[in-house]
Amino acid sequence: MQDEEFHRITDDIITHPLFTQMQDLTHHGGENSLYDHSVDTAKCAYRLARRFHMREERIEAVTRAALLHDFFGYDWRSEAHKQFLRHYSGLRRLTHMHAFVHGAMAARRANRLFGLDERQRSAITSHMFPLAPIPRNSEAWVLTLADKMVASREMSEAVGWHMRRWYRRMVPAVSAPTRRM
Repeated sequence: MQDEEFHRITDDIITHPLFTQMQDLTHHGGENSLYDHSVDTAKCAYRLARRFHMREERIEAVTRAALLHDFFGYDWRSEAHKQFLRHYSGLRRLTHMHAFVHGAMAARRANRLFGLDERQRSAITSHMFPLAPIPRNSEAWVLTLADKMVASREMSEAVGWHMRRWYRRMVPAVSAPTRRM
């Protein structure tokens, strides 16, 4: 039942051509895409909202906001984004870095395409707290928690993936011991 409900809430976003383009952008290292991260965060937020006994309209709002929280529409590792940052220096450069601005950019873009309410826009804008404004509503706190939980898991998996690769290169394969007779 919950899978059906989740898909009812999110299907128009998940199947949108601009959203599916996020499958091509890596996120949090390893083999994870921005699309996977967003869907996993939405599923986590949905489960948390249910566990916290939020009202149905708030569960729907936080689930949709979580799905769109990284819908900023650019590759922050690209040369174009690096050129954008070169226009700033000092503290202004720091405050224009991706981690600080992508929530507000994602909220504007998502609002244009999917018509968000104020609580959803606020949740998306503040999901990077403490690098973003403090969350001001329950949806924002649930989204922030869900994003941190999913990102922590993804980063742990990525570190493990890189460590296994490093270990295989650094430690030569040990041949099987020979039997003495």
